[in-house]
Amino acid sequence: MPEMIKAEFHCHSIHSPDSLTPLEELIREAHKKGIGRLAVTDHSQVGGAFAAQKLAPELIVIGEEVKTTSGEILAYYLKERLPKGISAEEAFERLKDQGAFISLAHPFDSQREHWSEEEFERFLPYLDGIEVFNSRCIDRNANSRALACALKYGIPQMVGSDAHVTREMGRSTLTLPEFHDADSLRAAVKNARQETKLSSPFIHFTSRYAHIRKDLQKARQKD
Repeated sequence: MPEMIKAEFHCHSIHSPDSLTPLEELIREAHKKGIGRLAVTDHSQVGGAFAAQKLAPELIVIGEEVKTTSGEILAYYLKERLPKGISAEEAFERLKDQGAFISLAHPFDSQREHWSEEEFERFLPYLDGIEVFNSRCIDRNANSRALACALKYGIPQMVGSDAHVTREMGRSTLTLPEFHDADSLRAAVKNARQETKLSSPFIHFTSRYAHIRKDLQKARQKD
């Protein structure tokens, strides 16, 4: 039997505009919480993920939360960054060419970038998974709708804490067979066990604070 590990598939670092968490702190917290794989999925960035992987090669999965002109994509084991604001069609094609594992982030959360059901059906052939539980979803129906779609179309179910501060990390994880690349992840998610927990809606203020602080820092640097 393969070894089972706990994995966090949605986590942000200081390389995201709305997080202040240093990479070293992410890694320490992951080890503390018994997380065996940690996907660093910064907004439209992969530099932090590659830097984190150098610090903890066995722990870190290279990821990106890709903002398209439609909704947001979660990609794992990609080789190069996709820019912010590209079309969904281009994003999916480029990720497919890289051989990345492709999922959708909080696909039906009306409070954030999200997908219509028509778009979801159109891009279904590209998907290796769908985030059926995101700990930061304020609208409880958003996760329920994602789960219903996963069940309807037989898509592997992903979950994520969407952690922007370390205390969020590990709130929603998968325990699954050990994996080391996109293909082995595709196989592993078919035998995954979920542990999920919602975060307080007030956790979004930590992201807002990080955004404001970084904007102020940029303004001072220009002066």
